[in-house]
Amino acid sequence: GGQEGWRGQSRGSLQQLAERYADLAASHSEALRQREEREWHNARLRQENARLRLENRRLRRENRCLFRQALLGPGPGGPDKPAAADPGEEAEALRAQLGRLQEKHRRALQHLRRCRAAGGPEASELDDGELDELLEEDEQPPSPPGQPLEKR
Repeated sequence: GGQEGWRGQSRGSLQQLAERYADLAASHSEALRQREEREWHNARLRQENARLRLENRRLRRENRCLFRQALLGPGPGGPDKPAAADPGEEAEALRAQLGRLQEKHRRALQHLRRCRAAGGPEASELDDGELDELLEEDEQPPSPPGQPLEKR
């Protein structure tokens, strides 16, 4: 007889249908397994990201503290450094270093602004709160020379 389509065929089509169903079930199971694996991996990455953000904030605070200590110094004969031969030279060197660091900071913030505007990956690594905090700090007027830095 002629071909009647897969519904009209008795033995061959049922076997083919069963095999096709088994293939689809296996593919579906594999897709579910891969999805669960991706979700588990993404959860681990989110946890690691959160841990790294906290560590980054801690290090940023520590850096600010160390920078302030370097600017203000413990004073002559302090435990971390001996009295300078010429305090005027040291103050001038620190002012020059501060100027360079402020310029680097300004350029880094400009770069982050451009990345944020373009939706680049560098800006997405910082959460919006961190970037807003940095941008706010940048907009505050710098303290006049000779005045101690205040906690922001």
